[in-house]
Amino acid sequence: MTRDQSSQGPKAGTDPAARSVLSGIVDDLLDADMVRFREALHEALRPQDPYLSDVERRMFKGGKKIRPVMMLLAARMMAGDGPLSEKIYKGAASLEMLHVATLIHDDIIDEAQMRRGLPSVSAHRGPKVALLVGDLQFVQAIRGFAQAVDTERDMDLVRMVLDTAFDICRGELDELERALPADRDDRLDRYYETIDRKTAVLFRLACQAGIELAGGRTRDSRRGGFFGKSFGRAFQIMDDILDVVQPAAQSGKAPGIDLSLGRLSLPIIHALDRLDTPNAIEAAVRGEAPLSGAELDAALSELRLCGAVEEAYEQARAAAFEAHFYLKPFPRNAYAAALGTLTDYVVNRPLC
Repeated sequence: MTRDQSSQGPKAGTDPAARSVLSGIVDDLLDADMVRFREALHEALRPQDPYLSDVERRMFKGGKKIRPVMMLLAARMMAGDGPLSEKIYKGAASLEMLHVATLIHDDIIDEAQMRRGLPSVSAHRGPKVALLVGDLQFVQAIRGFAQAVDTERDMDLVRMVLDTAFDICRGELDELERALPADRDDRLDRYYETIDRKTAVLFRLACQAGIELAGGRTRDSRRGGFFGKSFGRAFQIMDDILDVVQPAAQSGKAPGIDLSLGRLSLPIIHALDRLDTPNAIEAAVRGEAPLSGAELDAALSELRLCGAVEEAYEQARAAAFEAHFYLKPFPRNAYAAALGTLTDYVVNRPLC
């Protein structure tokens, strides 16, 4: 996505339903807060300005901004409608920078040519420069959280951010592991450990840090972190499913990325249980016979027809249900309701 949503129409790779849900929340609850967030993001990017191309700048302008939105909602859920501390906006900006860093690194690893319907940073500038630009985002994000520290309690947040960055890197390394566990439970354990580190950890940080920076109690911030983790699991499982079923025109990237890279997504794990062996999907996951072209299309059709997508979808909904459970004890206000609405949106998207 390359242009500011406030001045342009629909873009490639953006689900209209996502725009309506998120824009409704922002317009009704977070309009002024998102302005402050974008100002904080602009200031955080200023030291990098000589090193950024239009591709990176467009990445920061575009996207759904769901992680900063969730951080702001979590903070508002505790603080209500009064003024928020400036460090919350700085934290939201740093969170978005962490997310963009993961996208840049993912595209390097995947050798992806497109991101949100546009050239990826690695395709545009080469993997070496892209790696350094991604590292810049990681470092500046951590600096941003550190600069927001003004109490002893805030130091715990800095440690949480460092742990999050560490987990993200471990998750990226875990995803490169190609040894296929023989046992189904071991496959599932590895899968959930990987997505918890690579995806759910940022949603956990968003909610836990939002509550923490808004002055919430430690037990509330931890519960918020559990909500974010469950939300992140549902989000990633749905992303796995959409990789199988969503056309490129809607996703902004080629379908079947996980399968073409031999990556162990949840639908693939379920397909391995359902299909006769040997099969092309298992060979691809083992790295024995990479799939592309007509062979990839045929394997995707098998994935869609064998019931693996439906089974993965049930687990996405279970994770969303768990997220709602963790949300229950919080104040019954519009901000908590909006977090619930986002949780429902994640698992209620049409699967094409």
